[in-house]
Amino acid sequence: MSRLWASFAGLFSNKTLIGMDKSGNRYFAKSEPIDGIVKEKRWVLFKGEQDPTSVPVEWICWLNGQRKKAPTTEEMVELEARRERVKLNVALLKKEEEERKAKEGKSKSIGKATGPDLKSFIQQFPTDAQGNIIEAASASNDVTSDKQVPESITKQPESSEPSGSGSSYRPGTWQPPT
Repeated sequence: MSRLWASFAGLFSNKTLIGMDKSGNRYFAKSEPIDGIVKEKRWVLFKGEQDPTSVPVEWICWLNGQRKKAPTTEEMVELEARRERVKLNVALLKKEEEERKAKEGKSKSIGKATGPDLKSFIQQFPTDAQGNIIEAASASNDVTSDKQVPESITKQPESSEPSGSGSSYRPGTWQPPT
């Protein structure tokens, strides 16, 4: 009986059918004055069981007032096609990643080159407990033994922050304060 009454009352209301989605849900709007301001009330009537997950994102945005205009059928078709393309691309990427992992698994048994070993690189520059560079034994490899380098460049800075650029830059000389 209440459904019959709701149908009868609906004939005399000023609600407007705005559109439908592919699930058959119908979207309505109604303008009503609230506190002297005309506000638009928006709602959805579900087809069949009330399943909020069946409402597309575009219609949710319209219902919440994030969109001023309701989505058109052309827009919905275009967005659905785009979503399908994205799903296909994701499936292709997953397939390629699985193939790449399978190849890496085979190449690991043969022996794959690893990345650079940073610990051994840093050990090339011996330092004492204060972070100062220990002078190398051979004069040919020692930068500080060269008479052309000014003494201000060869001295370690007093600050704990790294300094120097250009010709005074020496990799591995700065150590963080302890």
